[in-house]
Amino acid sequence: MDWQKGERSQNVDVDSGGGPRFGGGRGLGIGGIVILAILGMVFFKDPTALLSQVDQGGGQVAAPSGQPAQVDPQQKDFVSAILGSTEKTWGDIFAANGKQYKQPRLVLFNGGVNTACGAASTAVGPFYCPGDQKVYLDLAFFQELQDRFHAAGDFARAYVIAHEVGHHVQNLLGVFDRAEQARRQGARMEGADGLSVRQELQADCFAGVWAYHSQERLHWLQAGDIESALNAASKIGDDALQQQARGRVVPDSFTHGTSAQRVKWFRTGFESGKVGACNTFAGEP
Repeated sequence: MDWQKGERSQNVDVDSGGGPRFGGGRGLGIGGIVILAILGMVFFKDPTALLSQVDQGGGQVAAPSGQPAQVDPQQKDFVSAILGSTEKTWGDIFAANGKQYKQPRLVLFNGGVNTACGAASTAVGPFYCPGDQKVYLDLAFFQELQDRFHAAGDFARAYVIAHEVGHHVQNLLGVFDRAEQARRQGARMEGADGLSVRQELQADCFAGVWAYHSQERLHWLQAGDIESALNAASKIGDDALQQQARGRVVPDSFTHGTSAQRVKWFRTGFESGKVGACNTFAGEP
């Protein structure tokens, strides 16, 4: 991927540190903290859901931070180029539909970070917080993507960023609000047919839409790039991750979709380039 062609975003921030600590109330024992961290990495969950589970126990979970993020300049430049290309893509799409795209900010951090959704650690994985409309990313996750999930390549990393930006697009389009309203009315969130899976698959499809339009504009993809993104999508499907972590698959606990579904919806977005093709809430996900 010739990512140097990308437009540079001015919306990349580096966390200054000073993050919170574990503590308060009864809290979680060290075993509970470790389990929480593993769940966050395995299921790529929004920390809002993870932290709410802890709050019910009267404790406080926070990120063991306190140090300013150490960011390699080239890594930051890469993130800026990918984020900049998403800004151009979604800005053009929104404008073509008579709307204005509000650009998100992306925060790079080490170890842990405070957000409007609560405090989160690296173990939660990359995430989007609708409360402050920011994407959060610990660059160490890119190494994890390569070492643990065997998903290497610049475009695989770009896919991760584009997926989280896809959540921001959903937020702007009111998808988050409608999903929350449906949840309050009794709709199921987890499970193979749940709203959480459908929402995540739509973010995958939106990542594919971004890939289509950025390629049309920049011609920056090279041989094997799309395959690397599809490989990354397949490695982080709920079925693949559960098989790796538990040795068995439990569809009732799915939150992001199977490997096949994630590949299908990214490909749908990439091959069509159309937001309208990403209606994962209709029919089979």
